[in-house]
Amino acid sequence: MTKLTNKTLFISGASRGIGLAIAKRAAADGANIILAAKTAEPHPKLPGTIYTAADEIESVGGKAFPVICDIRSEEQVENAVTSGVEHFGGIDICINNASAIQLTGTLQTDMKRYDLMNQINARGTFLTSKKCLPHLLKSENPHILNLSPPLDMKPHWFSNHVAYTIAKYGMSLCVLGMAEEFKEQGVAVNALWPRTAIATAAVKNVLGGDEMSKISRTPEIMADAAYVILTKNSSEFSGNFCIDDNLLAENGVKDFSKYASVPFDQLAPDFFVPDEIPAPEEAKSS
Repeated sequence: MTKLTNKTLFISGASRGIGLAIAKRAAADGANIILAAKTAEPHPKLPGTIYTAADEIESVGGKAFPVICDIRSEEQVENAVTSGVEHFGGIDICINNASAIQLTGTLQTDMKRYDLMNQINARGTFLTSKKCLPHLLKSENPHILNLSPPLDMKPHWFSNHVAYTIAKYGMSLCVLGMAEEFKEQGVAVNALWPRTAIATAAVKNVLGGDEMSKISRTPEIMADAAYVILTKNSSEFSGNFCIDDNLLAENGVKDFSKYASVPFDQLAPDFFVPDEIPAPEEAKSS
C-alpha cells in the first residue's frame, strides 16, 4: 500500500481539527471520506460544519459524504455507516477521532460530564468500530485507527483528571483488545497520539486560548502520521501505540519545523506520553 486512492474512510468528529486534517491528507490521494459529526449548523465557538469540511475535502481531490451523527447513539452510527456504504460501496478504514475532554478532579467532575466523556470516547470508539468492522472485513487492507494514548499506568496520568483518563484509556483498550481479536482476519488496529499539544479548537477553548495555540504543533503532523499508518500493510502493522513525531522520524521525516512556529523546546507537551519514549533527534533539532 502506498496510496489511499479510492479507499473509503469513516471518520468520527471530522468537521474540524485533527479529524479534518486526516481527511484532507487522505483526500489528496483521491480517497472517499464519510464525515460523521454532529455539527451541521455553525457553532459560536468552534469553526466548521460537516458541510464546510466536505467542501474542503473535495477541494483537494477527495469525495465527501457528510452525515450528521452523534456517536453516542447506536441508531445514528448505524445509519451513518449504512448510508456511507450505500454511497461509496464499502469502508476500508475507520478512524475514531471524536472525543470529549474535561480536566477536572474527582470532586469537580459532575456525573453528566463523566458520562459524556465515556459515552463519546470509550463507548463511541467501541460502537463505531463494531459497526464498521463487518465492512472492514471485506476490505483488502483494513485499518482501525484510534486517536488515543499509550497505556502508561503511572498514577500521575490519573491523579488530576481520573475521569478523562478513564475515557481516553478506554479507547486505547479497544486497540489492545481488537488488534488481537482481529489479527487473523488481517484488520489492523492501532493508536496514534501527539507528543505535544495540537492547535485545535479544543486546545484553544479548553487549555489556554491563542497563547496555547502558539506553542502547539499544527494538526497536519497528526494527519501525516496517520497517513503513514493507514498506508502500511494491515496484516503486518497492528496493535501499535504510536507517537506522532517518533513514527514520522522512523519513516524518513527529517524536518519538523513546518509543524510549529516555535522551536521544539518551547512546545507544550501533551498528556500521557511516557517518559521512556523520548522525542526523536530530528524533532528536537527542528
